[in-house]
Amino acid sequence: MKTTLEALEGNKIKLSIEVEETEFDRYLDGAFRKISTQIRIPGFRQGKAPRQLIEAQIGTEAARSQAIEDAIPASLALAVREHDLDIIATPEVNLTSGQENGNVVFDATCEIRPVVEISGYKKLKVEMPSLVATNDDIEEVVKYERKRHATLADVDRVAQVDDQVTLDLVGSRNGEPLPGLNVDDWLYEVGRGWVAEDFDKQIIGAKTGQKLEFSSIPSGMTDVADFVVTIKKIQEQVLPELTDEWVAEHLAEHDTIEAWKSAARTRIEDSRLNQVRNTVVEKTTAALAALLEIEAPEAMVTSDLRGRVQNTLKQFESQGISMEQWLSVTQQTAEQFVDALKEQSVLATKVDIALRAVAVAESLEAGEEDLERQFDRIATQLKKKPAAIRKAYDKNDAIVDLKAQIAKSKAIDWLLHNAKFVDDKGNSIDNETILGEHSHDDVEHAVVEEDQEHKQ
Repeated sequence: MKTTLEALEGNKIKLSIEVEETEFDRYLDGAFRKISTQIRIPGFRQGKAPRQLIEAQIGTEAARSQAIEDAIPASLALAVREHDLDIIATPEVNLTSGQENGNVVFDATCEIRPVVEISGYKKLKVEMPSLVATNDDIEEVVKYERKRHATLADVDRVAQVDDQVTLDLVGSRNGEPLPGLNVDDWLYEVGRGWVAEDFDKQIIGAKTGQKLEFSSIPSGMTDVADFVVTIKKIQEQVLPELTDEWVAEHLAEHDTIEAWKSAARTRIEDSRLNQVRNTVVEKTTAALAALLEIEAPEAMVTSDLRGRVQNTLKQFESQGISMEQWLSVTQQTAEQFVDALKEQSVLATKVDIALRAVAVAESLEAGEEDLERQFDRIATQLKKKPAAIRKAYDKNDAIVDLKAQIAKSKAIDWLLHNAKFVDDKGNSIDNETILGEHSHDDVEHAVVEEDQEHKQ
């Protein structure tokens, strides 16, 4: 087999492949064997007749057509491996010679994964939420707990933030009632922002007995709805006096105000640290992708999107939810649902290209030990032997792809240890504080698992 490669515009190359007649004869043999299982030759069991007899009876046209159909993908796969090509879309094949006799020659136009260099990744800055609990944060905790023990007192004034208002609510769109937005004698705390964009703004300043009519976008929806709200009662919350005695009585694990506030601060900061650790990889890779100066190739986006849609539908199915039910509950169309997933696919594609660039720039590769560790991990999950897992990867030509995923995980690990993390005010956050128990193995496992999931 002879191959030549020509670079084209737009991350495309053209492979010209020539399968010599002597080599093509192997595919002809295979084609005749297939045909022999479909016809009967007197004196021979089905599938056992020699090629010469079949050829004498039906000629070579049908067999040659089948042989070409078999030879093209097999020869293309060999050429792709020979030139170490990373194809991201189904090639466009054009048979140029050999339809009837002689060598089989065809061209394959292939779109390949773009290889880029990223400037600025060594000084990558990633913004994370602040880990420090402010005094205002602590006061919010104190206020919430006092409100839990508050009493209500009727007031003869307009509604204010934090008041408890008893109201009748009617929400509709085009005259049709909206689920969950029609209720009588509902006790609502002004300022919660639960119902609609400017619902609380309408309530503040209203009087008992007043009827309000306005339009707004309900929370979690995208289209405007009509509201009719009748204010039936306004009550203010009377908070208990904050003393050490009150704390000791209502919060048994604390004896004083200061002890309670100190524990609240620790709890908030521990919670924020956990949240930051859960999102650090996502935010770091998104910051890296923002440095990418090329658009995400549509073929890669489409492939990733297909996997996301399939996985989402599987999740719905496992929960007993139909797509129609989900769209109805979320008040969105199928197009809006797919568009939202496509945004994720575009980002994932950019992250993939960017991480590969970092891996190349930093010479981060998957060694034999890395592969063995992944095979062991997968074998444990599937309750099979590592050798069987490796054999399956070999059979499906998936080793190269697995190596790429491991290299990407190493790139993430490198970024996590070398990026500069800051809060929303620009204050530095120590890398080791954020990383905590994040090990390279954890990152590697997460990256490989996510990639495999999207390809299912």
